[in-house]
Amino acid sequence: MRRPVLVGGAPAFPEGLPFVRPAVPPLERVMARVRPSYDKGILTNGPLVRELEERAAEYLGARHVVAVASCTAGLMLTLQSLSVERAVVLPSFTFVASAHAVSWNGLRPVFAECDERSFQLDVCDATGCVDGAGAIMATHVFGAPCRVEEIEALGHRASVPVVFDAAHGLGATRAGRRIGTFGDAEVFSLSPTKTVVAGEGGLVATPRADVADAIRIGRDYGNPGDYDARFVGLNARMSELHAAIALESLAGLDERLEIRRGIAARYREGLRSIPGVTVQEVDALDGSTYKDFTIAVDDELGVSRDAVVAGLHAEGIDTRCYFAPPVHQQQAYRDVPPRFLPVTERVAQRVVSLPIFADMGLDTVDRVVDVLMSMWVYAGDLQAGGAPLTV
Repeated sequence: MRRPVLVGGAPAFPEGLPFVRPAVPPLERVMARVRPSYDKGILTNGPLVRELEERAAEYLGARHVVAVASCTAGLMLTLQSLSVERAVVLPSFTFVASAHAVSWNGLRPVFAECDERSFQLDVCDATGCVDGAGAIMATHVFGAPCRVEEIEALGHRASVPVVFDAAHGLGATRAGRRIGTFGDAEVFSLSPTKTVVAGEGGLVATPRADVADAIRIGRDYGNPGDYDARFVGLNARMSELHAAIALESLAGLDERLEIRRGIAARYREGLRSIPGVTVQEVDALDGSTYKDFTIAVDDELGVSRDAVVAGLHAEGIDTRCYFAPPVHQQQAYRDVPPRFLPVTERVAQRVVSLPIFADMGLDTVDRVVDVLMSMWVYAGDLQAGGAPLTV
């Protein structure tokens, strides 16, 4: 068994292993696609944006898809289009953009617990939060589908719309049905770390024509074309260049997802034998995008999550601790009425996301697993050398 760097071993990745490598399409294909619009002087919200919306709707099986400048803008406009009032129930274990979209609409976020194994919204806890709320927003955490049917049922019982932050979820499936076809709307991100990239951008998928129409107007300042703004909108239009990148990226999505799922399966197989390391739970019939491959560390490993991060860094392995701190503990939300969320706080202290990208070889996965195994084997030496036992 190799020795970890922190107790005198050689680094596993002296050349460094990045956390992610964006899967960008060939530049020549992007340029060929964008040239007709460019030559006509159509630089934003043009025919390529329309084509992207059509292709994405066809891929998802969604009735309407609207392209916007970012997932955050899409969430903001979606909540506005639904005329949400008062408060929105959402998980605290999510990217802060979810809550920002709520707050930018002048609404109050009500943070709910997450499940300790799946990291998804705890529907039981959310049930106790819906009284007086105007909407529910759940996240497909790390690209794994949340329990959409339970959340939709909760929304139905409370008579409030349901929105899914699907930033990580383009290409995910819930029991064979594509994410993007649930709730009143689902909003995807096309930023560089996502499964489909545009540089920057987002897609709103909705079964509701009224929501789609409102977002199309809202992304252009609330102007339907006559310069008489119907409501206070945003500049959230997508450029033709971003649409061209996204179209080329979408074309290879299924192949990349198969590779990512193979990498995730290899991780799962290797990590199974390491005490104190568990992997995000994904329901058996679901297909995650594995936008992130995330593990949780407990005391049985012998070293803390923070020590694992430090040890991986020393080996040349880049990681992320999503989502720590959870949103309810962030300074921007210090004035939100507090809720006691012990599970969320415990999960945030234990999780770490490992490198995963489409051109990552399985031998690389095995080397990362070997590093984690060595940290368990040498936990006593790491602790003696100053690595904390607990967080």
